[in-house]
Amino acid sequence: MSLVRSVLTKLNGPLRWLSGPKRYFLRQFERMLQRNIPTDHRITLNRKKLFIFPTAAGFGYIATIGLVWLVGTNYENNLALAMAYLMMSLFVVVIHHTHFNLSGLSIAFVQAKPTFEGEDAEVWLVAEPGRRVRENMVLRWPQGSETLVSLEPGEQARFAVYVKAHERGWFYPGRITVKSVYPLGIFRCWTHLDLGVQILTYPKPINAGPIPPAVGNNDEGKLHSLHGGEDFAGLKTYQLGDSLRHVAWKQYARGQGLHTKNFSAFLDSRHWLDWDLLAGLDTEARLSRLTYWALELEKTASDYGLRLPGVEIIPSRGKHHQDAVLKALALFGKSDEPASLTVKGEKR
Repeated sequence: MSLVRSVLTKLNGPLRWLSGPKRYFLRQFERMLQRNIPTDHRITLNRKKLFIFPTAAGFGYIATIGLVWLVGTNYENNLALAMAYLMMSLFVVVIHHTHFNLSGLSIAFVQAKPTFEGEDAEVWLVAEPGRRVRENMVLRWPQGSETLVSLEPGEQARFAVYVKAHERGWFYPGRITVKSVYPLGIFRCWTHLDLGVQILTYPKPINAGPIPPAVGNNDEGKLHSLHGGEDFAGLKTYQLGDSLRHVAWKQYARGQGLHTKNFSAFLDSRHWLDWDLLAGLDTEARLSRLTYWALELEKTASDYGLRLPGVEIIPSRGKHHQDAVLKALALFGKSDEPASLTVKGEKR
């Protein structure tokens, strides 16, 4: 074990030196992709946008062809030679079938549903197969799960592909990989598409404890009957136990019956999610806790508003209000619009 560690330590320097050329070739590859497969919300695949290469099984198939051919040559066995030539012919034919399984396919971006940081985002795409059957196509984001799709000719399919959103604000998931090893699995045909997808990602909710209480008296609140209020709101029939101080003696003297005076006051039952309530925490910690409170308040059907530095959303409730609050939290300190991506239309 110590020998292995010493060898890895000695190789650490050269391997670090190799990381420079690796980054260089990756940058060149990205430039090549952007040149040949530019960003677009709808992309139709053709030979310029597709790559094809043998799989591990394909290299094993090539080795088998070579072995059968050597046996047939050394032993002058015509049956073995015929089998080797048949396998070679099949190898060439499969190249075209694997390539045709993706060539001509059209893929378009439909919508991306907002999500919370650290959770899987749902990105909806539409695929049009054209006049060919499309079998066992796999679509996958760099940090997402694989989605298997098969299409019949003329069938337009709408499906979701999932990717983990790990950044608050407008999250760019990168290029989606579309690949296929159909029909025999000895060739892999693939491409990397930039569909201009950007996902609105809310802060990750973090339990912040009890919901902040509603603020005190406010003229913008609702009028409530309140013992000790200052505003006269009318008379009500006297009930046993009412304070004699509030009895309307003048009305009683006029023979109008025994009544008590009712007083009211404005009480503000609205909640404010205020940036200053979480003093001492960093930006992301505050946003995560405000997000948690917004979700909890929406469950209680209470009116709530949001106060951030430079941002104020008046109290309300409902799905649209919640979306506005969460969007303000997601984009705080960031651009209000998605990062500009150069979208080029394809030549028809």
